[in-house]
Amino acid sequence: MKIETFQDLIEWTRQLHAYLAECLKHCATRQEEARAKWLLEYLADHEAILEQAVAGFEKQADPKALHTWVYDYLSHAPIAPHQVCHSPYAEMSFDDICQAIFALHDQVLKLYRYLEGRAEIPETRELVRELLKLEEHEAMRLTHQINRARDL
Repeated sequence: MKIETFQDLIEWTRQLHAYLAECLKHCATRQEEARAKWLLEYLADHEAILEQAVAGFEKQADPKALHTWVYDYLSHAPIAPHQVCHSPYAEMSFDDICQAIFALHDQVLKLYRYLEGRAEIPETRELVRELLKLEEHEAMRLTHQINRARDL
């Protein structure tokens, strides 16, 4: 997907979460380890919820921010959604799945932090800041839930 505006960025993020949710859900059906299967199902649900939350930004965001060009996007080169599912989650251990998912979310967070610092108008800065807060909050929640699962 070619990203030219902040609206494109939101759509890219939504698609990323949607694709990851489907990939994790599919891999869960092939996972043999019970704890890893539970994790994949939980992560799939979590990504589906994130997809819906990100989609809400398109409806509520300031049109001026949505239609602002993202000049620095191509030079930053974030994750391509089609590369997300190259990892064989169905064959990975609980810890390997966690590491892969956290690495992916860290890349999204780094992209938003980078764009927040580069946003030139207040409306886009606020939009990216809100997206960043959502992603950070969900990453913390995910970390907390997974750590609780490790303790079981």
